[in-house]
Amino acid sequence: QVQLVESGGGLVQAGGSLRLSCAASGRDFSSYAVGWFRQAPGKEREFVAAVTWTGGSTYYADSAKGRFIPSRDNAKNMVYLQMNSLKPEDTAVYYCAATLKYGGNYSYEYEYDYWGRGTQVTVSS
Repeated sequence: QVQLVESGGGLVQAGGSLRLSCAASGRDFSSYAVGWFRQAPGKEREFVAAVTWTGGSTYYADSAKGRFIPSRDNAKNMVYLQMNSLKPEDTAVYYCAATLKYGGNYSYEYEYDYWGRGTQVTVSS
């Protein structure tokens, strides 16, 4: 079992930055790849970015490329999402999720076994 808790969300102006954190507890967390997803009001949840268990590979939705960077610190059981050049359309609840799956681009919700409860990010224009 893995428990995930997101933090770091908030209100930021367009063009600003935020760093989201995902704190994990449970055994063997370093074996899990972690993805970030988001859900805006009235929309389906969508993939944002993912990082493999070593941190050696990262994956991005087109909307996140060049602006968002996932990373992790396995010694601290932490995963991060650095978000730069934020836009109003980035406003959403952001979730981290963990999977033991190996391979692919980690962009599908069904690939993930554990989810956090989310943190709200609001970007004002």
